Amino acid sequence: MFVKRYISLHVLAILFMSSPITAQSSFIQTEVQTLLETRDQQIKQLLGAEGSEYSDQQRSQLKDIVNGIIDFDAMAKTALESTYDTISVETRDEFIRLFSSIIRDQSLVNLDIYRAVITYETINGSFDSTFVQTIAEWDNIRTPVHYKMKKESGEWKITDMSIDDVFTAESYNRQFQRIIASRGFNYLMDTLRKRAERNS
Repeated sequence: MFVKRYISLHVLAILFMSSPITAQSSFIQTEVQTLLETRDQQIKQLLGAEGSEYSDQQRSQLKDIVNGIIDFDAMAKTALESTYDTISVETRDEFIRLFSSIIRDQSLVNLDIYRAVITYETINGSFDSTFVQTIAEWDNIRTPVHYKMKKESGEWKITDMSIDDVFTAESYNRQFQRIIASRGFNYLMDTLRKRAERNS
């Protein structure tokens, strides 16, 4: 009798302990999905009908919305790896500025990808980090699009994203590390400055 009662109490304790975790996980999923869906709706509204032409102001607005929830500091740190902690604050700030300008410019290369219908597959994580798996479907083509996200100062930010399982920051990490190993960090910075000048 005592053993049965102990087991019952133990099971109840587990249920009571797990309920808040489940509720928290559900809240995080809703919060993150709502954020991404709102962003998606804003982009689609600004895009208008397929074939629309865009003014410089509209393109600037699109760029801000598309990149507005990206943590460029985190992406830059991933891209530079250990080098990030060895450079001065001034150099680091310049690198982040140059790196973010590349990402922002690339984000508007093909606007049709933002017309895709998004299906949310899974949103898994904790109270301050999560991994979002989605499928973007456009013109009968289904493309996996995933996000790594973190919550800082009450706001969710994208720290890396992938299209067809290729993560942006990790991909740049491989490129940058090869350049740094063969030519040095200063050469990398010169290359990024020249690229930024061409795009300005």
